[in-house]
Amino acid sequence: MTTSVLDRAADYVLRTSRILERRRFDHLFRGGSADAVTAALVPYRNPDGGFGNALEPDCRAPGSQPVTTMGALAMLDEIGAVGGELGRGICDYLLLVGAPDGGVPFVHPSARGYPMAPWWEIPVEQVGSLIPTATLAGLLHKNAVDHPWLGPATAFCWQQIDAITDTHPYEVLACLSFLDHVPDRDRARRAADRLGEMVRTGRLVTITGDEPTPAGYTSGEVKYPHDFAPTPESLACAWFSAAELASGLDTLVAEQRDDGGWPVRWRIWLPVIAYEWGGWLTIEALTVLMAHGRLTRP
Repeated sequence: MTTSVLDRAADYVLRTSRILERRRFDHLFRGGSADAVTAALVPYRNPDGGFGNALEPDCRAPGSQPVTTMGALAMLDEIGAVGGELGRGICDYLLLVGAPDGGVPFVHPSARGYPMAPWWEIPVEQVGSLIPTATLAGLLHKNAVDHPWLGPATAFCWQQIDAITDTHPYEVLACLSFLDHVPDRDRARRAADRLGEMVRTGRLVTITGDEPTPAGYTSGEVKYPHDFAPTPESLACAWFSAAELASGLDTLVAEQRDDGGWPVRWRIWLPVIAYEWGGWLTIEALTVLMAHGRLTRP
């Protein structure tokens, strides 16, 4: 499986993907240079230290956005460069655009007037959102970053997570990014257990295949156990049996298309994003399979 899966994915990335995803693929699976990933990421950076310019395919705005910057930080984490110049610039940007409640908004007003996905709505009042804030804070905790933004952001995340009574898959994923790395492990485990109950009772995860697509999502836009637990170390692994995780990973393997890529499950609102997200999601699928021992480097 290793040669077939990786070779087909490599062909897909070469045929369809941006130079950034080519460099990420080379680094993660072919021993390529981390510096080459950084060089490919820099053009998406803005003078304020944040990232825009359609790095996140669903927002085509040139200005920096928290969610787009979140994606950049995750890529820096892949190459072990969160503590470098680009990572420090991201922290300074987050401090600049932070909301009064300690979080950062899902959409910053700088996106106004530019093409973006319909679900990218600019709020009337700038308040923090768990989706970028928890993910960003989790990555910074993972890399032991010390910055003035992180303390208030961590307090915001705890307050918001403790207050959750109803949720949705993308919010849960962001919370897990935080809970998997925040220093208070006992509190993190308790919060994760509570979220896991909501995921199971709310049928926010596909286990048997007959669960409905959550209301408001595109048909087939579902999450499997490995989406919540992308590594064996994730707190979400406790939510699922070994058989449930294995079944989800079987599905992930089977989802690789004939062209070598993995599908975009959400709405394709602009033709180009099918390819921009395609490379991104293909790399994500491979890293999950590798983390769970389903794929090894040749």
